[in-house]
Amino acid sequence: MGAQPRPVLSVFFPLRTLGVNVPRVVVDVVLKPEILDPQGQAIVGALGRLGIEGVTDVRQGKHFELEVDEGVGDDTLATLADTLLANPVIETFTIRRA
Repeated sequence: MGAQPRPVLSVFFPLRTLGVNVPRVVVDVVLKPEILDPQGQAIVGALGRLGIEGVTDVRQGKHFELEVDEGVGDDTLATLADTLLANPVIETFTIRRA
């Protein structure tokens, strides 16, 4: 039996938390409107059971915050979102610089 690998512990501190001002990009990914969203429907059902009225639809998704270099362009961000963060067959995404 060989030696077991030791777990690597790392702590990630976003530069922003250390007081460094870096550009931030927010990418939100949601299912396309024509795709059934069972988790969203479950949330609507739960709201009704909790007595919360007036919410007729929920679409759940993913939220990403990226700290980027100033030179990262919009085309690069779109490629990143389209190939890594979202499944373009069933999801759509929005990108905004924060």
